[in-house]
Amino acid sequence: MRVGVFVDAENVRYNGGYQMRYDVLRRFAARNGGLIQRLNTYLAFDRERAKEDLDYAKKSRAYQQMVRDFGWKITVKPVRRYTDEHGNITTKANADLDMAVDAMLQASKLDQVLLVTGDGDFLQVVTALQNTGCRVELIGFKNVSRQLQQEVDTYYSGYMIPDLLPISSEPRNEWGQPGSCVRGICTKWFPDKGYGFLRFMHRISPNLWITDPRDPDSPYSSVFFHANEISEEIEEEMLMNRETIFEFHLSESEQKDNGLVAKRVRLTYSPNR
Repeated sequence: MRVGVFVDAENVRYNGGYQMRYDVLRRFAARNGGLIQRLNTYLAFDRERAKEDLDYAKKSRAYQQMVRDFGWKITVKPVRRYTDEHGNITTKANADLDMAVDAMLQASKLDQVLLVTGDGDFLQVVTALQNTGCRVELIGFKNVSRQLQQEVDTYYSGYMIPDLLPISSEPRNEWGQPGSCVRGICTKWFPDKGYGFLRFMHRISPNLWITDPRDPDSPYSSVFFHANEISEEIEEEMLMNRETIFEFHLSESEQKDNGLVAKRVRLTYSPNR
């Protein structure tokens, strides 16, 4: 299977995906044993700021080099400034057209396309890619277009993919291991009993469609959590919503051999906030 990945980096950066790891993204895209044919990302660069802020210029170039070292082609879009009638200055670095054109032109050499964006403007692009025979997957974080999620063949929350987004409080985090911090969703909540179960992806696998953790081929794990471990900001309706993403630490269970429980459950993302 020939795979192409197209990253709307500015959309991702401003919608929860800041510090997304391109090496992990590449690994995820090839999880089915596919041949990575295209790796394209579209980054913004503020030339005017770079002239005055040498630290910004240095960090931007170092970041671009790191991404290139992982085998990605970078299309750099210059930041443009616009002044309205009231003198307010806005900046923009729109790569939508470049990304859409590249995806369409390269689709004939691809079997699967992974889009990393939340922008609903790509809705028609998805339909066009599917009509060429490509399977289209989507990764997003916050503010992902509902229509776009429904139009693609599969949507994955980037928060759920192991190590795609670093855990800021755990620089040496070993995702899925006892003592580590992971992200997942609530699959069951019993308000009258004060406990529930969280599910997280413990490894990147071609079997992501096997969501039942009881299946030995499933890449997901289920962990118990008690109401006492929930942060104050989490409301009951959030626990009942499968789109809500939680961050929590894994601890070995005292009651079950080789079992895990969730501690310090915090809110990462809620579609209602």
